[in-house]
Amino acid sequence: MAPEAKSNVGAFKDKEKPVQVRASNITAAKGVADAIRTSLGPKGMDKMIKASDGSVTITNDGATILKQIQVLHPVAKMLVELSKAQDIEAGDGTTSVVVIAGSLLSAAQKLLEKGIHPTIISESFQKAAAKCVEILTAMAKPIDLNDRETLMKSATTSLSSKVVSQYSSLLAPICVDSVTKIIDPAIDNNVDLRDINIVTKLGGTIEDTEMVDGLVLDHRISHFAEGVGRIEKAKIGLIQFCISPPKTDMENNVIVSDYTQMDRVLREERQYILSICKQIKKSGCNVVLLQKSILRDAINDMGLHFLGKMKIMVVRDIERNEVDFICKTLNCRPIASVDHLNPEMLGSADLVEEFSTGAAKVVKITGIQNPGNTVSILCRGSNKLVIEEAERSIHDALCVIRCLVKKRALIAGGGAPEIELSIKLMEHGKSLTGKEAACCKGFAEALEIIPYTLAENAGLSPISVVTELRNRHVKGETYAGINVRKGSVSNILDENVLQPLLVSTSAISLAAETVRSILKIDDITMIR
Repeated sequence: MAPEAKSNVGAFKDKEKPVQVRASNITAAKGVADAIRTSLGPKGMDKMIKASDGSVTITNDGATILKQIQVLHPVAKMLVELSKAQDIEAGDGTTSVVVIAGSLLSAAQKLLEKGIHPTIISESFQKAAAKCVEILTAMAKPIDLNDRETLMKSATTSLSSKVVSQYSSLLAPICVDSVTKIIDPAIDNNVDLRDINIVTKLGGTIEDTEMVDGLVLDHRISHFAEGVGRIEKAKIGLIQFCISPPKTDMENNVIVSDYTQMDRVLREERQYILSICKQIKKSGCNVVLLQKSILRDAINDMGLHFLGKMKIMVVRDIERNEVDFICKTLNCRPIASVDHLNPEMLGSADLVEEFSTGAAKVVKITGIQNPGNTVSILCRGSNKLVIEEAERSIHDALCVIRCLVKKRALIAGGGAPEIELSIKLMEHGKSLTGKEAACCKGFAEALEIIPYTLAENAGLSPISVVTELRNRHVKGETYAGINVRKGSVSNILDENVLQPLLVSTSAISLAAETVRSILKIDDITMIR
């Protein structure tokens, strides 16, 4: 072959490589989106995920599914990160954001085949996403955080698509009350979910789940005497020192030649532990929370015996990551030395008692005086899989309420906003010219994937449902959406299907941003 011909072949290959790379990237990303698309909506399917260690998870939460499945393609990992970003920003809509991204990539692929440059597509998609946020904001209805009923509707909508949806009437009030308790609606514009402690315990059913206005400790009482399973008018100390004989920091041996010397050593140890217990009693403390020691046991049987005789309740093995929450809740301070043990360091509560959950026990602390802005949720269930999914569902519902605190506006659900966006974007596209108009039209059509998937997962005819939705929205029925329970199109506001504005705006913005990143990749290089 002539040198000139060879150079032409090389140039052709170089020109084709970015096209092949983009096609491969889009195929990988669409594969991830298709994998979780069937789990979207109240009628979505559940996924069973078996880990390498044999543990099993059953869920339809997009973030959980993507976090646990293993993907190898680097672009597929970008969709996993997209789901995580949505989970951090809004806490809900983790499946929707990936489905929208997959649909946008399908639209982009068609535009690429028409010869439109990736840069033009990505920039047009960014402008279309900004227009969507503008349209959604205009559609949204402002809310008052004191309107408990509206908050309940939003939490119920989130829970209705979960495995535990039949318990939404119980879990929704718990989630709403938990958030409203730890914030001041007039001042706060965010919620720190670390102030809500979810304790899961096997035994009973989800109907036994409750919000505890106080503190729940996932521990049992360590007592050697009767009568310390319930303490009223409790004075609680969080102790970080050892109630056991002191030990040297270096290795050494002590040789005892006769029993009198041994008896003296034991008496000294006994006297040392007893003096610590007396100081605890003198301070007024009658409930001891003992932080778990890393190097050795923080308390021995003799210490438990003395404290039990003094009617002092002991809860051992408090983890380091629990300390901040306990201190904030009880309004107490951790005590690092017996010399610092004084009444000012203690927390006060009306009642501390051990509570049986059937298979295990927990410690409840209620009636806390001067409590911090925290709350505990005791989540119950008949088996591990149900409890784990209930915990994830509660977290998502809490995130929905947090979204309403951050951006106090609601929009309709049931695919209504996506169809409205599609129609409005189509109209906006008519004012544009050339390639940008084609890109705007492709973006608008891609948004129909949400109502299409909702209808498909509910066993309805997706084409018929989406066509009916489009016709009703053209006639001005802005809130017409898919009622999956009745299997028809109706005014979704009348069905109380509501979602926070932040969930939808975040999903569209993040999906468009990820699609832009994927489209601008024209080569993949492996480094060994």
